[in-house]
Amino acid sequence: MAYRILVTGGAGFIGSNLIYYLLGSAEADLGILIERVVTLDKLTYAGNPDNLEGLAGDGRHRMVQGDICDANLVSALLNEEQINAVIHLAAESHVDRSIDASSEFIRTNVVGTHTLLNIARQWANVGKGKVDFRFLHVSTDEVYGSLGANDPPFSEVSAYAPNSPYSASKAAGDHLARAWFQTYGFPVIITNCSNNYGPRQFPEKLVPLMIQKLRLGKKLPIYGDGSNVRDWLYVEDHCRALALALVKGAPGEVYNVGGKCELSNLAMVKTLITAVAEMVDSVDAQNPEEWIEFVTDRPGHDWRYAVDCSKIIRELHWEPKESFESGLKKTVEWYLANDSWISGIEDGSYRGERLGLGD
Repeated sequence: MAYRILVTGGAGFIGSNLIYYLLGSAEADLGILIERVVTLDKLTYAGNPDNLEGLAGDGRHRMVQGDICDANLVSALLNEEQINAVIHLAAESHVDRSIDASSEFIRTNVVGTHTLLNIARQWANVGKGKVDFRFLHVSTDEVYGSLGANDPPFSEVSAYAPNSPYSASKAAGDHLARAWFQTYGFPVIITNCSNNYGPRQFPEKLVPLMIQKLRLGKKLPIYGDGSNVRDWLYVEDHCRALALALVKGAPGEVYNVGGKCELSNLAMVKTLITAVAEMVDSVDAQNPEEWIEFVTDRPGHDWRYAVDCSKIIRELHWEPKESFESGLKKTVEWYLANDSWISGIEDGSYRGERLGLGD
């Protein structure tokens, strides 16, 4: 079938990278036709229309500023654009911000997801012959809670145990998506990914924040003792997984997407210092400890995340292509080449300040 896709949150980090992939390599990779991609984004602090400026001349793409909680707008877009697939990425996503102000996380991640599921189900008209519809709900490994040092990675059947307002709101969205499949037969597919990094990531996140601080000659703040472990996934690898899940995933199924790259935050930052030093003369990586300062830990900080992605590898034949080193090199190169993108954010909504103190 020819795909006409609504991407919510498409002006954000993962969303914009996904749209470039959908309108670039996806057709050749997947053997499908993509007729139209419509971005719906509220353009809050993390939604940046500059992320999509490379698509200005592509008639297959349309950018719409709007709220996923606006049922009338969502319904009108589905009808007007004859949408037959939704990739739902719109979310408040930063744990620290959820600690400081949880209400918007509940509104967007829970109420917004409910609105999308309801309107899309009505549009898809499940059970009355209009079955060529797909709804991909994109979530996080944080819904599973925290792992101990010797625990096996999270699988698709791991129990949910969210520990932050952010992860709790995403878990609620996951449960709604699952319920819409079980109750209504609505063709929902769920993905849960590990920590993404790459171009166009909002600079409050760990990797771009550390790159920018290194460029400015500032100390790199690491929570606690830096022993918290994350599984790092290059964003373009994630985008390929999302497109595969949309097209080839089985409705009602969950697919975990990981980079197969577990690193402590301290080890990750030391690797990052080395990568930046290779491209920025003012950064000396001989003694990386001199760049690092340990700061008061985040409240409720999960100790370890890791996902078992063997299911998506086995069933959808996906594998991450980038090692952490190769993906990090591409990431650093992008930020060094895009000063104006960073400056536009630092002049407005975020200036590198500490968030998530719970005040």
